[in-house]
Amino acid sequence: MNEPFLIYKLNVDDAIKILASPEEPHIHDYEELIVGMEGRLEHFIDFKSAILNSPYVSFVTKSKIHRVKPIIAEGKFTIWVMRFRTDFIPETAYRLYSYYHDQANIMINEDSCFARMDTLCEMMYGEMQQSKPKLAVVHDLLITLFTMIEGEREKNADRNQDIPKTQNTTFKNFLIILEENFHRPEGVDFYAKKLFMSVRNLNFICQNVLQKSVSEIIETRKLIEAKNLLITTDKPISEIGFELGYNEKAYFTSVFKKKTGQTPSEFREQISKFLS
Repeated sequence: MNEPFLIYKLNVDDAIKILASPEEPHIHDYEELIVGMEGRLEHFIDFKSAILNSPYVSFVTKSKIHRVKPIIAEGKFTIWVMRFRTDFIPETAYRLYSYYHDQANIMINEDSCFARMDTLCEMMYGEMQQSKPKLAVVHDLLITLFTMIEGEREKNADRNQDIPKTQNTTFKNFLIILEENFHRPEGVDFYAKKLFMSVRNLNFICQNVLQKSVSEIIETRKLIEAKNLLITTDKPISEIGFELGYNEKAYFTSVFKKKTGQTPSEFREQISKFLS
């Protein structure tokens, strides 16, 4: 994707066209935000399929395999689709990963907040229709939209505690270091030292922000990449494990099965059958 930001409003006619030529599961080289206004959506992401009833929000990071199938309900279907490069909102990129990497789909209430989300999308769409759109305006509107979505996410998660700004900053820095090193066989000590803090404090922050330990987050990131490689390449399982820092195929298989309930071979076979 060359453009920094694109926005589309899809309706019933668009849904019919998509259904006539259904897409295959794929990986984007951009971030994608979907805001469902009317109708339903079948969303395959995180290697499982879910039916979303409007209103809903789905955020798809560029590292994820996904596929959407529109479902017209009572003659209605309307969604906003926003696509943007990660560097369009770099100040929030890693925060978005932390919030949505294991919960891509969020159901929201049809209230005044939902109506304001629609208004923000209309404003972004209107600006992008100009001959020379002001991307700075679109940038700020997109940040505002994500802020409103985050408020809805917190309601769903029933999270009432405020996380100190310093913890959010540390967590963001941890994710940056993780993206650069998750392929390596590094443990929690490595990341704590990089952040000049103790393992205990880093675990405390990760539990506060994401309710997961450091090791769980590291394994989750490795697992996402392992699944992508199992689906998108023909590489042997031992090679995939080695690329992700597992020197022994048996250990990689053991970790994978513990987290998913399947061996890498079983997962690859099941997804291949699903996609065919």
